[in-house]
Order: sequence, then C-alpha cells, then structure tokens
Amino acid sequence: IFTGDTLFLGDVGRPDLAVKSDLTEVQLAEFLFDSLRNKIIPLPDDLIVYPGHGAGSSCGKNLSDETVDTLGHQKKTNYALRPDMTKAEFVSEVLDGILPPPQYFPKNAMMNKMGYEPIEAVMHRGNLPLSVEEFEDKMKAGALVLDVRNEDDFREAHIPGSMFIGLDGNFAMWVGALIEDLKKPIIVVCPEERHFETVMRLARVGYDEGHGFLNGGIKAWQDSGRAVESVDSVSVFELSRRMKENPINIVDVRKIGEYEAERIEDAIHYPLDFINSHLDDLEKDGTYYIHCKAGYRSMTAISILKNAGYKNLIDVKGGMDAILESDIRVTAFECQS
Repeated sequence: IFTGDTLFLGDVGRPDLAVKSDLTEVQLAEFLFDSLRNKIIPLPDDLIVYPGHGAGSSCGKNLSDETVDTLGHQKKTNYALRPDMTKAEFVSEVLDGILPPPQYFPKNAMMNKMGYEPIEAVMHRGNLPLSVEEFEDKMKAGALVLDVRNEDDFREAHIPGSMFIGLDGNFAMWVGALIEDLKKPIIVVCPEERHFETVMRLARVGYDEGHGFLNGGIKAWQDSGRAVESVDSVSVFELSRRMKENPINIVDVRKIGEYEAERIEDAIHYPLDFINSHLDDLEKDGTYYIHCKAGYRSMTAISILKNAGYKNLIDVKGGMDAILESDIRVTAFECQS
C-alpha cells in the first residue's frame, strides 16, 4: 500500500497543512483518525507499507529512518495506531508538539496551483559553470551564495557572505526552512561533480532560481587571490576547560524536543528552525559557543549569524554527541515521546 502523507513509519501525517481550508486542525485530525481506523488498519498485517516521506521530512513529528515496513509491525509500534486509542486521544497526541510548518510549504502549494518554469530550463540555468569573475558579478548583483560542501570544508575556508547548507544533511528541509525567498537567485559552491544534484534537489522544494555554480570550486576562488573566511572551533575538552575558568555563552541550536530531553546547564536555546525570526535576540558583540547534535546545524547557524553581523562565533566540534562523552555537566535525560 502506498500511504502517501496519511501513514508514515512511526508516525502519521500532519493535519495542519491544508491551504485555505474551512476545516480546523482538530476536524482534519478527526478525519485522519477515521481514515486510519476504517481504511488502513483493517487491511492484512503482511501488507507492505510504502510511505510518502521518511526521516528528515517536516510532514510528520517522528518519522522513522526506515523506508518500508509491514502494516502489522506498524500496528504494534506506531503510537497513532494503538487499538485502544480513542478519537479524542488521537487528536490530542497528533497535534501535540507540532512545530509551525516550513515557510516554503504554502509557497510550494501556490506554485503547484499557478504553474512554474519547465524543469529543463531550470536545470540548464542552474548548471551553468561560472568563472570566478562571473560568480563574483552575480554576488554583487544580489545572488545568494549557497555553499553545499560538508561542514569541515566550510569551516576551513568559505566565500565571505555565503550560507552553509550541506548536501549530506537534511538539505531540502533546511533550504526550505531558511531561504525565505523562493525567487532569490542562487549560485552554489559545491563538491566536484555534484552541481547537477544540487540544482535538482533545490528545484524539488521550489527553488528554481539557480544561476550557476563556481567552476573549480573554492580552490579556484582562492587561486584567484580573493579573500576567504574560516570558522573558529573548539573541542569539547577545550570547551570544558574554558567553562571552568569563566562563564561563557553556550548556544544550542537543536530542535526543542532535543533541547528539552538533554542539554548543557544554562545553555541558550536558539533553534535553527526559527533563526531568521530571532537574528537580533543576542548581543552581536558577544562571544558564543554554538553546538547542535553533531556539527551540521551549528555550522549552518554560524553562517547565518555571521551574515547578520555577529563576529565572535565558535563552533563546538562534534556537538552534543561529543559533549555527552566529556565531563561537561548536562541535565538529566527526559524522554520526549
């Protein structure tokens, strides 16, 4: 069974994404309950479930990393399919903890309604190789420089003013959450031979205004004598030492559920999901040690904050995964079901 956005592995679809619906979230959740109970649950347990999305999608709260499962196993493990669950309990649990949808969701819905440029034209324009001079001209004309390499490469050297969202993380989700203007011209710095993948993955979430990639990558930029910037970083052991010497500002950019489950005591919660709405919340002349779970999101946050005028940003290498292996004090773990 192809379940689309109705049943995921470990979760069910969001009932809050209808565009211009006359129905409330509660009413839509009730319809979802009826669909699951009357249409899907009665089907045989050995039926193979193919959902529309997996882990990393914003279409659910707790999507599994798996891509396929049996319906019988989902009946046993998916919280929303509990046999003793009432409709009221279902509505309450499905709506609990839902974050606001990514800002591009309604914009994509409007694109689907109004029409869009042929994909052939989008791919041709986005895959144009740009010389350093052409790339710089497009920067000066207002194009967004999107660096999609891995976080270690970005840390070592990147073009001033660029935004980091790496291809090897939840790329589409973070592009959609953080680049607010779907019509903003985008030029990319990417790993060798991955420009086609970059342009295609941007287009899949409605970002059709790719205007080329830097031919020769960051090396070509450096070889031309143009300036690059880097990101300061510390190990968790150095972070621990500095914490013992003086009070410091630690900024946790993970999601709210991750933060509430376990965090460094007194860490500032500054979730990456909503960073564009809170760029002035911190003192721009302060020094901040920024971490996420492993390093991808913290580097994205640092790139955005740098472009907003913050100067003293330090990445905590390895993120919370490394912090938990150190002597840094964290709060007692609280399971976020």
